[in-house]
Amino acid sequence: MENRIVISGYYGFNNVGDEAVLYSMLRTLRAQQPDLKVTVLSGDPEKTARNYGVQAVNRWNIKEVWQALRECRLLISGGGSLLQDVTSSRNVLYYLGIVQLAKMMGKKVMFYAQGVGPVSRRLSQEAIRRVVNQVDLITVRDEASKALLLQLGVTKPEILIKADPVLGLYAKEMDRNQGLKYLEKNGVQPAEGAPPVIGISVRDWHQYQGYKKALAKVGDRLVKEGYQLVFLPFHFPDDIAPSREIVNLMEEPATVIRDQLGVVEMLGCLSPMHLLIGMRLHSLIMAAVMGVPVIGISYDPKVEAFLKSIGQPLAGRVETLDAEVLAGEVRRVLAKREEAVADLNEAVAALRVEARDTGRLALELLKTN
Repeated sequence: MENRIVISGYYGFNNVGDEAVLYSMLRTLRAQQPDLKVTVLSGDPEKTARNYGVQAVNRWNIKEVWQALRECRLLISGGGSLLQDVTSSRNVLYYLGIVQLAKMMGKKVMFYAQGVGPVSRRLSQEAIRRVVNQVDLITVRDEASKALLLQLGVTKPEILIKADPVLGLYAKEMDRNQGLKYLEKNGVQPAEGAPPVIGISVRDWHQYQGYKKALAKVGDRLVKEGYQLVFLPFHFPDDIAPSREIVNLMEEPATVIRDQLGVVEMLGCLSPMHLLIGMRLHSLIMAAVMGVPVIGISYDPKVEAFLKSIGQPLAGRVETLDAEVLAGEVRRVLAKREEAVADLNEAVAALRVEARDTGRLALELLKTN
């Protein structure tokens, strides 16, 4: 049997954050084993195969999934927030079903820097306890994920904390040109000498609307102070509507990128930014990788956990975001931007080593009998 791995995650759904996780995992693994053979379970297998040079199968086609697992030596489950039942109760059961299928076939299984939780349904909790104790190697991306697995009764194997896979990317290796072209196409001038650019990443979250008014208020101030404001859709096209709502609340002009951006294009768009204000976790992670200071707005504990790990500020929670608090954080970061960039780059460099080490652990597991 060849040394093939199968990767199971939220891939092929136009979410740049999750695509960045896959892109980063593949870069890390291939840097250490260039001839590695990979099959990805995807919502859009043709696009995934084309974008990443992998085999890909339809994640909903049980026959194709079965065949892919039969031909592999190792299943990697992750990264990303797979084991949570906030968005749907089916998430936990689907991803654990793939794990259980692999274990029934006698395959090795690894959790690759997963974020776990929130998990509120009893069925989800019981499924995690029953299935995850069979996994061969567990790595999670934060302390809260480890604590939750332990609380739910996962006693083996040892749970290791590793950085999110995207933190394994290195800004100097990224091609910025494609992203810069998208900014220019949308009327944003990223060149030196032009007004500095501030990026914003938002998403809809339940019924909350107050945070949109707060962002519009702060956005108006920033434009009046001489900044260009650009909204970036990390989940396409879902994030375009809330971005446009905020721009419509503003008195000053701002840009919403309406293009569907890939991972490299998004990294390029982020590269010239002075600051990113973000709700989505991977907007914050990808900006940090590119050396851009970030301010987070939390809708999920994973956002707070990441900001804490890199020493960057949280402006508040989506339910209670206050325009004056956000404006204060923005002023503080921009006033000491060079210092913020230096601190950020130091924190990210340490996490890069950690993120790349997860790839080493995966390949070691692949080689064991």
